[in-house]
Amino acid sequence: MMNDFIISLEIMLKGMVGIFVVIGILTLLVMLMGKVSKPEKKENENT
Repeated sequence: MMNDFIISLEIMLKGMVGIFVVIGILTLLVMLMGKVSKPEKKENENT
């Protein structure tokens, strides 16, 4: 029974690591897209 619990913890660990990896990849993609698009700055912003 304890062996089954250890196996389930290993599976859960792999799932959690997978989730964090996907979140990290999505974050990097969003940052990259933000740098690539570079929104145009307004010249007369204070008027």
